Amino acid sequence: MLPCQKSLFDLPDDEHYLNCAYMSPLARAVEAAGAGGLARKRVPSRLSPTDFFAETDRARTLFARLVNVPDPRRIAVIPSASYGLAVVARNLPLAAGQNLVITHEQFPANVYPWRKRCAANGTELRVVGPPEAAAERGRLFNERLLEAIDARTVMVALGHVHWTDGTRFNLEAIGTRAREVGAALVVDGTQSVGAMPFDVERLQPDALVCAAYKWLMGPYSIGFAYYGPRFDAGEPLEETWIGRRGSENFKELVNYQDEYQPGALRYDVGERSNFVLMPMAIAALEQVLEWTPEAIQAYCAALTGDLVDRLRALGFGVEGLDGRGAHLFGLRTPPGVDIQALAATLAARCVHVSLRGSAVRVSPHVYNDARDVEALHDALAASLQAR
Repeated sequence: MLPCQKSLFDLPDDEHYLNCAYMSPLARAVEAAGAGGLARKRVPSRLSPTDFFAETDRARTLFARLVNVPDPRRIAVIPSASYGLAVVARNLPLAAGQNLVITHEQFPANVYPWRKRCAANGTELRVVGPPEAAAERGRLFNERLLEAIDARTVMVALGHVHWTDGTRFNLEAIGTRAREVGAALVVDGTQSVGAMPFDVERLQPDALVCAAYKWLMGPYSIGFAYYGPRFDAGEPLEETWIGRRGSENFKELVNYQDEYQPGALRYDVGERSNFVLMPMAIAALEQVLEWTPEAIQAYCAALTGDLVDRLRALGFGVEGLDGRGAHLFGLRTPPGVDIQALAATLAARCVHVSLRGSAVRVSPHVYNDARDVEALHDALAASLQAR
């Protein structure tokens, strides 16, 4: 079992941060990498043309290893999940009579582009919701998704886990069904990749987008995306110089090239060679790979197993581990609980979680310990007594 990693961070002792799904803290090594990048930019003469490529290549390789992609050239550098999904929206043909399947209360970045495209093309947007009953929520939610995919489905877009409560979606079964009807599978991995194993070779998504500032433990405004063969001939959102073949030769940039770099490199954001954010992302990816997503899941499951049982005894509804991630789960409050008053009690005790949809979202990581989960339990128990 991985031991607690709090010593790698500068988290205040009097706060209980169980909110990695909101934003991860920066490990000291990641912060130091950013400071080193600032120092390099201070003296631009020390930056060579190779520096524009070497670090992004390193980051691609690390992310590809994390999600099991054999060719790192299938990884694009993006500034946000919404950017990565906009690439998909630009290159996915839609027509009247087709349908596109998403989940209820999905994160907005994975909803807005599909609403706009569907409205413009007369395509049906199918929003699949969970069952009313909390029991077996995950299993029944997955069954409804599979039932919604039919011969007219052109794409299924969802997360690996639901961002509000951690409900885990069976991407293997959903992907198999999507391929049977010729539909694309597009996954927003922002709330899972880094903390939960993800295998592109096994799951075969057509696209996987992931912001780096949550479970990849990196900085804000950078992320990564995998684009499969379906997008090999697509159009990028930007016509960047660095995305063209031969861009490594600065002297020859005036000899304009219509041909893009191979694979997903055409989809890289402009100014991808960020000399501050990229070293931070690399340091974060190296740390996540050292921990491994499997060990992170095991740590979070062990840390919160007893807590979940005790919260159920208090009347909170929590999905079982077979239907959700160990790193992110939602608490459904007992009847009559004022959720805003509950949130105020948590804040007063310096217990940091999130309210998302109808759930109190708890998202621990390897820097959390027994003191944090005990503080959460005590604050929730106190909020019930105050009713």
